[in-house]
Amino acid sequence: MRKLVHVIGAGLAGLAASVQLQRRGAQVVLYEAGEQAGGRCRSYYDRTLAATVDNGNHLMLSGQQATLNYVRAIGSVDELVGPTRPEYPFIDLAVNRRWDVRMSRGRFPAWIFESGARVPDTQWSDYLSVVPLLFAKPGRTVAQTMRSDGVLWERMLRPLLLAMTNTEPRRATAELAGAALRDTLAAGGPASRPLTARNGLGSAFVEPALRLLQHGGASIRLGARLDAIEFAQASEARASALQVNGERIAIGAGEALVLAVTPEVALSLVPGLPAPRRFSAIATAHFAVEPPLGHPPLMGLVNATASWLFAADGRLSATAYDAGSVADVPRDELARKLWADVARATGLSTDLPLRWQLTVEPNATFAAQPEDEMRRPATRTRWNNLMLAGDWTATGLPPGIEGAIRSGQKAADTLLNEPMERR
Repeated sequence: MRKLVHVIGAGLAGLAASVQLQRRGAQVVLYEAGEQAGGRCRSYYDRTLAATVDNGNHLMLSGQQATLNYVRAIGSVDELVGPTRPEYPFIDLAVNRRWDVRMSRGRFPAWIFESGARVPDTQWSDYLSVVPLLFAKPGRTVAQTMRSDGVLWERMLRPLLLAMTNTEPRRATAELAGAALRDTLAAGGPASRPLTARNGLGSAFVEPALRLLQHGGASIRLGARLDAIEFAQASEARASALQVNGERIAIGAGEALVLAVTPEVALSLVPGLPAPRRFSAIATAHFAVEPPLGHPPLMGLVNATASWLFAADGRLSATAYDAGSVADVPRDELARKLWADVARATGLSTDLPLRWQLTVEPNATFAAQPEDEMRRPATRTRWNNLMLAGDWTATGLPPGIEGAIRSGQKAADTLLNEPMERR
């Protein structure tokens, strides 16, 4: 008889857990409180723009193996596209200066010895400043671990680490920033190519997973809100039932539960659970404007309100990471600020386009700082049949797509690897 696992939450962590469970022979019931799967990584049709857009922009890199393994498993690897070489265009809006960082194709970083490939006004020796970050000690910030000023920092490292951690990089946890770099830029060119979802996050991560799960016999229940988890007596140490939309669902002796929800929801359901307390905002503005001919799909912005500029057919999108300082700015005013950055980067008119849409997520990710890093819970809980998943759990990575997927896969593997007598 196949093991039955209840997965709560159909964001990327829950989807990744469900896919991994099904691949390993488990029967899956997936519950999602909303009417659409994907969580913070989804696409939706926007009437203002008359187009399907993502609820936010995500910088993905070719070295993020959990992400690549996931899209291979669900059959959507072709949905992630990027330049053939690991190249990053930047512009400093304060002085209107542009440059491209062109990393080497191989693992050896020969590019730092080429003046035309590295950041302007830097020397190869400047890049050695990153080495301490790759071996960072627990509980320390980036600023306490490496040099966090100067040309290299401002023109390359800060924009990249800001996108990776969604936290002002100087205050970010050095361990997390180092882990993100070890998997990508420090692993050489093959791991450093930027990737985007060419047809949107839904087509790359969500719809293919739902189709795969349904084809494999999973039960998917949208609009199914988990109200409570019942726990057995302490001697049994197991979750015994779910309360979903007023319905009591018993969890049998051979069944288990993966809780892949936000930390706020998890805290309301699981007693005594540690969790990060501070969060960082992300603001994204989509503009229904055709990008100039030849404009790169991704561009880093220095000395700007926006952090990165994303270009696609018929649309320009600007994302501000760690956007708490602008989260409460009136929508029209914030849209104008972000468009001003886009206009200067692209050479387009400074007049705000007629069609635009703004999304502000005040609690987009937990604040990737040492205090909150220490509060991330492990995958296992004190209940033998209950596992946690989500990018806010102890993944060893900053919050984001890679961490969310890795957490779901880890929860599934940990659950199925547990000896039966423990459950």
